[in-house]
Amino acid sequence: MNIHPDMPRALPRLETDNLVLRYLDPREAPLITRFRVENRQHLLEWEPARRIEYYTENFWEVQLRAMLREFRAGNSVCLTILNTDERQVLGVCNYTNIVRGTFQSCHLGYAVAGSVQGQGVMQEALVASNAWIFRELRLHRIMANYLPRNTRSGRLLEKLGFEKEGLAKSFLRINGRWEDHVLTSLINPADIRTG
Repeated sequence: MNIHPDMPRALPRLETDNLVLRYLDPREAPLITRFRVENRQHLLEWEPARRIEYYTENFWEVQLRAMLREFRAGNSVCLTILNTDERQVLGVCNYTNIVRGTFQSCHLGYAVAGSVQGQGVMQEALVASNAWIFRELRLHRIMANYLPRNTRSGRLLEKLGFEKEGLAKSFLRINGRWEDHVLTSLINPADIRTG
């Protein structure tokens, strides 16, 4: 499959002081499976209801292949957040629903391991990945939504410069229930400067 003309030819690999953000090879399915199994209870309140297959290596091998195809097609950038030796998944940050044309925007979703929650991992990861999305894909807007009761997520997005834009009633089905979400967005700083 050819790479979409708006996407870089090489898969992103971002390195920060404490993290590596990159695509996992399908052969690395055990890494993401372990993250999902270990954080099943931790993430239950914040994510859609998951089928049992979601917690298997076979599922993640297929999913990782699909993520690579979606990147090449220009539809998404799905990064795994790893520690510096790249043996432990600390979280994920996914930029999906990339729309070009007059919109030039995407949606951001993320999850962090319970074992490192509150340690700045997601902030460090998103500073790097948001900058990459704006610089390399030249998108205008990143949208991120969170449950009103998820105050940690709200504070994180505020620190990163996301601005609240409203409340969407009954927006996403989370853990079997339709939930309201606070809508936020971050505008590419280059577009703010150039108008």
